[in-house]
Amino acid sequence: MSRSALAIVLAAGDGTRMKSSRTKMLHEVAGRAMAAHVVDTVSRSGVDAVALVVGRDGERVADACALPGVALETYEQRERLGTAHAVLAARAALERGYDDVIVTYGDTPLVTGETLDKARAALEEGNDVVVIGFETDQPTGYGRLLTRDGALYAIREEKDASDEERKVTLCNSGLMAFNGRRALELLDAIGNDNAKGEYYLTDIVEAALAKGGRAGVVMADAEEVLGCNNRAELAELERIWQTRRRRELMLDGVTMIAPETVFLCHDTVIGADCVIEPNVFFGPGVEIADNVTIHAYSHIEGAKIAPGSKVGPFARLRPGAVLHEDAKVGNFCEVKNGDIGVGAKVNHLTYIGDASVGARANIGAGTITCNYDGVNKFRTEIGADSFIGSNSSLVAPVRIGNHAYVGSGSVVTRDVPDNALALARGRQENKEGRAELLRARSLAIKAARKKNGGK
Repeated sequence: MSRSALAIVLAAGDGTRMKSSRTKMLHEVAGRAMAAHVVDTVSRSGVDAVALVVGRDGERVADACALPGVALETYEQRERLGTAHAVLAARAALERGYDDVIVTYGDTPLVTGETLDKARAALEEGNDVVVIGFETDQPTGYGRLLTRDGALYAIREEKDASDEERKVTLCNSGLMAFNGRRALELLDAIGNDNAKGEYYLTDIVEAALAKGGRAGVVMADAEEVLGCNNRAELAELERIWQTRRRRELMLDGVTMIAPETVFLCHDTVIGADCVIEPNVFFGPGVEIADNVTIHAYSHIEGAKIAPGSKVGPFARLRPGAVLHEDAKVGNFCEVKNGDIGVGAKVNHLTYIGDASVGARANIGAGTITCNYDGVNKFRTEIGADSFIGSNSSLVAPVRIGNHAYVGSGSVVTRDVPDNALALARGRQENKEGRAELLRARSLAIKAARKKNGGK
C-alpha cells in the first residue's frame, strides 16, 4: 500500500483485574508480552511508524516492545482521562500528517495484519473513520455499532442503548482507523460531557459525521479481537494463539500426533516433514530444520536442530544446544550450551553441559560432563568417533581425543590423546567367600533388632 500510516498502540492500562505486581501488558502469550504481539503485527502490516502509549511499568513495556527493525516511539499518558485522551498522548506523532492512523490495544494480541489492511482499504475508499467490528450472539457488555445503508452512524454503549439497539449483534472491538489528515481535527472535537468526565474515542464517529465526514465498518472474527482483563482470559488467548499456530505449521508440512498437547513459542521455527510427538514444549529461540523427530515429553529452549536429528523422549535441550545432522539426544538426557556433532549419539541418562561432542561419537548411559566447580564453568571437548563408556564423569576442562575410548565408570580429569584408552577407576578385587560372611552378619543384626523390638 502506497499510503503512509501510523499505528498507535494503547498500552497504558493498569490491568488491576489481573491481580498482578506488573501491568497486564507484560503478561505473555506464547512467550511474548501481549503488547509486543500487537507491535509486531502492526509493524508487519506496513505502517511507517508505531507510537506506543504507556502508563504503569512504562519503561518495561517499551523495552518489551522494542522489536528489531520497528520504528517505535514511546509516549506516556500521565493522566487517565479516556481512550481519546490516550490517543492524543501521541499528538507529536499525529502532527506529522500520515495518510492513515490505526489505533490498536496492547491487550488484543490476536489481531491480524489482514484485518488492519481491510481497515486501511476502507479509508482509501473515502471513509474518515473505520471501526473494526465483530458479530456475536452474546453481545451483552459490548458497545453496538449502529449502521444505516451500510454506513456507520454511531457507537452506542450498552448502558446508553435503547431496548431495540441492544438487540444489535454487530459489536465494537475498540480497534479503529481514521483519516490521518483529519485526525487531530476529529480528536480535538471530542468532548467529555459524560458521567465520568472522560474523552471517549468512540465519539469520533459522531464527530466525523458532524463535520461532513463518513464512517464505516470492517469485520473481524470475534476471537481475533478478544481482549484480556484477567488470568482466565489470558489463558483463553493462549489457547487460541496456540491452536492458530499449530494449524499453520501442520499446513506447512509438520506432523503433530496430538497437536493440542504441543506448546509453541512466538518464534518457534519448525521445518517440513518434522514429527512432533505428544506433550512437547518449546520455549524461546528454537529452530528446527526439516526431517527432525521430537519424541514425547521433551522440553526445548534456545536450541538449533539440524535435519535428520532425533530428540527424546523425555529430553531437555537448554539454551545453546546445537544438534548437527542426524544427531541423537535420547531419553532422560539434558544438553546445555552443547554442540552435538554429525551422527553423534547421546542416547540416555546423560548430561552434556558446556561441551562439544564430535561427529559420530557415542556417549554412554550415565555420562556427565562436570562443567561447574562452584564458581566457574569449564568446557569439555569430545573428539570425533570417540566412545565414552557408561557412567563416566568428565571433569572439565578436559579434552577427549578423536577415536579415543573411555572405559565405563571412569572419572576423567586429564586430557585423553587421540586413539587412546582411558581407565580412571579403582582396581577390582575379589574376596573369596566374603559374601557368605557378610550375609551371616546381616542376618544376625536383623535377628537382634527383632528381639529388641525393632531397635
